[in-house]
Amino acid sequence: MLDSRIILITLLIKLGVAAAVSSALGRSREFQNLLFRDDRTLAQTLGLLAFICVPLGLGVWVRVTVPNFYAADISFETTILLGILVGPGAALIGATVLSLPAILHGEFLALPFLLAVAVTAGIYGLFVDKEEVWSFSPFVDLSLYRWVRRTLLRPRIDRQILLLVLIVAMEVLREWTSRHSHRLFALRSDSWGVRIAIWACAAMVVGIPLKIWNAIRIEQSLEEQKRLLLEARLDALQRQINPHFLFNTLNSIASLVRFRPEQARELIVKLANILRKMLNEHDAFVPFRDELATTEDYLSIEVARFGAEKLMVAKEIDPATLEIPVPSMLLQPLVENSIKHGLEPRIAGGTVTLRSRLDHGVLIIEVEDDGVGIAPGRNHTSGVLQGTGIGMRNVRERLEVLYGDAALFDVTSRPGRGTKVTLAFPAHTPDADHPAARAALAADARR
Repeated sequence: MLDSRIILITLLIKLGVAAAVSSALGRSREFQNLLFRDDRTLAQTLGLLAFICVPLGLGVWVRVTVPNFYAADISFETTILLGILVGPGAALIGATVLSLPAILHGEFLALPFLLAVAVTAGIYGLFVDKEEVWSFSPFVDLSLYRWVRRTLLRPRIDRQILLLVLIVAMEVLREWTSRHSHRLFALRSDSWGVRIAIWACAAMVVGIPLKIWNAIRIEQSLEEQKRLLLEARLDALQRQINPHFLFNTLNSIASLVRFRPEQARELIVKLANILRKMLNEHDAFVPFRDELATTEDYLSIEVARFGAEKLMVAKEIDPATLEIPVPSMLLQPLVENSIKHGLEPRIAGGTVTLRSRLDHGVLIIEVEDDGVGIAPGRNHTSGVLQGTGIGMRNVRERLEVLYGDAALFDVTSRPGRGTKVTLAFPAHTPDADHPAARAALAADARR
């Protein structure tokens, strides 16, 4: 029989062991994926058991080999966790693994006892909603009076209280068996206060991992909701771009149909080429080369509309930028804005210049025109958001969603001399762990 002070110290250390192990496991992305998965294959179930049982099985081995170090053995509580979270079959396998060090030490009742615990916890887990399992706490959050009143008004089995009773009952059975046989390990004391502490500790060791892992689960759920929101926002932005571009291009064609039918036919062919690309390529990110080709098709439509003498195009493209992934439909709204608000008001027309370059891992894209610019006293951003400016706002919002603070969207204008729009963002696809990147990739996969 151990001294009561040693038992109490052991119980405190057990709580620390449970918290440390569950926190360490919770930091593993692979463990999270296995634990929170609704349907697991046999290989995935065995992988989850390996994550849990290997370190805790070593804890049992430490307990049987290191004198007076009993806190490392939380095999009883771990078997309960496996039963309620993974299922009775997995819990039976885990119980067998966890009991092996004890069996080798001569504690032959460890295996049948843990198997019985696995079956009991597994059956409980099968008939209880998972949310009730995740919300389990050894601390009653309502006063006893309120709990009794609630139960009397609506008689039902409180499954959290049931789990607490099952844990305590199985711990009492383990202690009773240990008193009558040295073939099963349990902390024992003649003091009722210490015995109650032992029972309460068992429930808390079960509750601590559930609380830690449930916090991670809730955080993942919030991230998933954020991803879905970003995905919906990106889809909405993409839907804004295509009809907007189509509307303006058809307007251009309509103005030529009666007076210049051959030129209108040429524009229709160009538009068909652009729409064919849009239908065949729905990627959120495309090589800059492809984005540039789509923009050139659009420019060819506008050149045919205005005339080569009124709309000229200049390009200063760094070849090193051509294969860099960029958000799709990035340049066309900027070019459209330059033509609509910068060059079209000028009788003599002008030039649209496209530039790209790399600067220390940052892709810099410039769309500049020598048009009328933005009138003094008008906010640059609000100025370009008039009329076709929905496309400009769209580009800026997409960059903010995908790259956050790493992206730059800058508009500089000199009245009467033109406007320059500068984009700068990292020369790579956003990190796959970023919610916006996952949203974009998920949208690609769905399409």
